[in-house]
Amino acid sequence: MQDTRSEPWQPGGLTAWHGQTFGRQAGGGEQVTVKEIAEILEAQVITGSEDTELHILSACSADMMSSVLYYHTPNSLLITGLTQPHVIRTAEIAGIKSIVFVLDKKPDDSTVTLARQKHIPLLCTRFCMYTASGKLFEAGLPGCLNK
Repeated sequence: MQDTRSEPWQPGGLTAWHGQTFGRQAGGGEQVTVKEIAEILEAQVITGSEDTELHILSACSADMMSSVLYYHTPNSLLITGLTQPHVIRTAEIAGIKSIVFVLDKKPDDSTVTLARQKHIPLLCTRFCMYTASGKLFEAGLPGCLNK
């Protein structure tokens, strides 16, 4: 198959959020704050607004919490469509520092209460998991390391 693009694609050549990559290369391994994540994903901060300067080192996207427990890295962000309290419990065990709910899904009161108790900021974005992950990667936040 012939490549019909006029210029070769290069990692980091695209920008994800209003032309900004926060001075980082795509997936470059830089720290990103919860506040920056909220801006990139145009997300609502549901709980943990006092923790928006918390630094996040990587992100993982999953709806299977067993995958989160296996593939996570400490000080990371979880991007998920699940809003039940077990997501908070899994995040606590895995050392996940913040959670983004995709597709405008809102957690119930018991999930929000548990997140407050565990000091885990919760965000909600209109984007799907694929788009949210891509926007964060392009802004410089790498994925969790594979084992």
